[in-house]
Amino acid sequence: MLEFLKKLFERKPRVPRVDLKSRFELIGRIGQGSMSKVYRARDPDTDRMYAIKVLDTPKTRKLEERFLAKGLERPSEGEVAVGLDHPRIVKTYEFGWTIEDEMFLVMEFVEGVGLSYLIDTQNEHMQNGRLRFLVELGEAIEYFHSKNLIHRDICPRNILLDTDYHIKLIDFGLVVPNTPPFQQPGNRTGTALYMAPELMKRKKTDQRIDVFSYAMTCFEVFASRLPWESVGPTLEQMKQRINSEPADIREFVSDIDEDVAETIMRGLESDPSSRWSSAGQMVARFRDARTRLEGVSE
Repeated sequence: MLEFLKKLFERKPRVPRVDLKSRFELIGRIGQGSMSKVYRARDPDTDRMYAIKVLDTPKTRKLEERFLAKGLERPSEGEVAVGLDHPRIVKTYEFGWTIEDEMFLVMEFVEGVGLSYLIDTQNEHMQNGRLRFLVELGEAIEYFHSKNLIHRDICPRNILLDTDYHIKLIDFGLVVPNTPPFQQPGNRTGTALYMAPELMKRKKTDQRIDVFSYAMTCFEVFASRLPWESVGPTLEQMKQRINSEPADIREFVSDIDEDVAETIMRGLESDPSSRWSSAGQMVARFRDARTRLEGVSE
């Protein structure tokens, strides 16, 4: 773990700039976030398909400046991503800089759908795969945390499913090390609807903010809604939920297994000390539920 973090903070030599249009055939844009664009691309030398993520330099720099103002140098998304190797996390093969001075990541191309789509449609794959999806997502978070990192943006839009309907966690643009300097109050970033209360309140944070976001996602997978009613996406609107308890998932999913319901609800505790301390604890209970309910032994 310490070696992993040490490598992240090592100074890297300046690398040559890359002309992406010369190196790859950029077939089309397949995604866009607030800080990046993602393209489907073909390597003409190997005929292999990739996803190329190109970061928005001004927005990325603005985020980095928040940390630099506190004397903190955060590892880049590329540095974090290439060090991750887990079947439930999208693989990043390399990163570098374009001739336009933009960071890019060369990632595996995941043919499939987003978890948000399955939540909206509640199709057969969702009906039959909920617990497996939650186990696989939890395994990805558990691995991520074993690297002493905090994801900070666990939510359905950052979760893909491949053609075999296996989870792939994506997007490491907000990641920070799980170390005291980066746990200090102040930097409130992420997807507002899924933010832990302590993050919204600008209090000290740790990996339990990911546990909260994981539990929010679990709730939505089962209930097709979030635990708070009529809450908008802005931070000001989200503050209104801090002083109210989440709805009980059993109100919306009457046939949910009791242990599964309790696992999700404990993950939503507003007080981090009352919440699960790790994603692994939730995963263990979801695995037990799969064994009892589906006869699956993992």
